[in-house]
Amino acid sequence: MRKMTKSPLIFSAAVTVLLLLSLSHFPGALSQSSKDCKPESDNACTDKNKALDLKLIAIFTILITSLIGVCLPFFARSVSAFQPDKSLFLIIKSFASGIILSTGFMHVLPDSFDMLSSPCLDDNPWHKFPFTGFVAMISAVFTLMVDSITTSVFTRSGRKDMRARVPADTAEVVSAETPDQETGHVQIHASHHGHGHGHGHGLNHNLHGDNEKELGSYLQLLRYRVIAIVLELGIVVHSIVIGLSVGATNNTCTIKGLIAALCFHQMFEGMGLGGCILQAEYGWVKKAVMAFFFAVTTPFGVALGMALSKTYKENSPDSLITVGLLNASSAGLLIYMALVDLLAADFMGQKMQRSIKLQLKSYAAVLLGAGGMAVMAKWA
Repeated sequence: MRKMTKSPLIFSAAVTVLLLLSLSHFPGALSQSSKDCKPESDNACTDKNKALDLKLIAIFTILITSLIGVCLPFFARSVSAFQPDKSLFLIIKSFASGIILSTGFMHVLPDSFDMLSSPCLDDNPWHKFPFTGFVAMISAVFTLMVDSITTSVFTRSGRKDMRARVPADTAEVVSAETPDQETGHVQIHASHHGHGHGHGHGLNHNLHGDNEKELGSYLQLLRYRVIAIVLELGIVVHSIVIGLSVGATNNTCTIKGLIAALCFHQMFEGMGLGGCILQAEYGWVKKAVMAFFFAVTTPFGVALGMALSKTYKENSPDSLITVGLLNASSAGLLIYMALVDLLAADFMGQKMQRSIKLQLKSYAAVLLGAGGMAVMAKWA
């Protein structure tokens, strides 16, 4: 099991780096525009020195709130009411899932539409085709593909691992089983046909039931691990993009609003990711690594934007295309993950289906989280 959980973390990091590198070289051939696009500057809000101070504040405040959000579920587990099998955990997770869903619909996707429909880009092809919707759609399908194939690989490996862990006495009983030609049921050879045959059936039923139950729990655990890895990958990509835009601007009015919005966003998005990591039951080392990558990506994006502020121009065609495409791909991934792997998985699960009252509370939590994040779109 340990070997299987290392490779996805390496895979997610490699995919993120390759995506950023490939998209950074892609726009050059498509962004030939003769238009002189300069950012609209408000002299009253443009202050390079004050903006630098605000960016440094943003790095530390966003880092701290991100750590609090993603680590809170880890320590809250010691409280019985916040354990993954409790109703309160599902309600809080639904709230965080609403945050993630609203982030995709209300923040990332509209930004991509604005960037890829900018007058700074040539009409052909950027104004002739809805690239944002297309890329978001492809991203959602690609996320489904990765989600499905990774789950299949984990499931096969999990079944092999479970078979390898079957006790010796169980293996002997199973190896002694033969299918009944008339009924199709599995029977066990026994030297005494009376008592031996009946006892064999009972033993086989118990062993089969216990193994199936253990296998089901193990496969569900692997499923939680796939969800945590894919969700972190999507969050990492869009967090770098958000941080980059904060670090590159010198508009103090914009930065102030972004700091407050991003702190709110990172804390509750971190709670959603932290809940998924908690359900994946990783060891403390893997939990620390995943929490670290989530917490540092936005501050890293801010620092990267500060370093590239002289060469990175928000309204240049290359920047608009690169960030616009990254936002569209992130939006597709986040919307898919929020709806399919988080909300649908929980609401269609046995615990939710057994209680209409719990469903209504969770729906209220989803709407509250999504609505709160939607309101934040006014400032960021």
